[in-house]
Amino acid sequence: MPDLDIQISVEDERWPDEETLAAMAERVVGAAAAFIAREENQPFPPHAAELSLVFTDDAAIREINAEWRGQDKPTNVLSFPAFPITPGKMPGPMLGDIVIARETLEREAADLDKPFDEHLTHLMVHGFLHLFGYDHIEIDEAEKMEGLETRILARLGLSDPYAGQDPLV
Repeated sequence: MPDLDIQISVEDERWPDEETLAAMAERVVGAAAAFIAREENQPFPPHAAELSLVFTDDAAIREINAEWRGQDKPTNVLSFPAFPITPGKMPGPMLGDIVIARETLEREAADLDKPFDEHLTHLMVHGFLHLFGYDHIEIDEAEKMEGLETRILARLGLSDPYAGQDPLV
């Protein structure tokens, strides 16, 4: 399994405590890393690759989304690779940052009739794949990324979050 150094930052007190989030991140991101290493032949650095997970709120993610993506609205998850990478290429020692917004996650989980932790698990996997160059801008990219997410989530005991939907583009 790839060696990861996961740094956790909790910016909103409504999130579970840092220890709980760190344990979840180790399990979820660890499973995603192991899966893409094994199934997609994704290389990892020889030493622990650093990853930052920021658990914030809608106001903060809205500002980040406006500044970096030109979209003045909250979103569920944003990923910022430390270095540009395409799937299957060696990442640098710092993978990047994943930022997740509490209120958006809660609204989406309720709308999807899914438990909070299941939707959070999905967003962690989704954000992690973005750090390795996976995207959903074009339909073929979306199909690839969603297929990986579905297979990783199945390994974690969760159902297909895209069942019955067209690929996200």
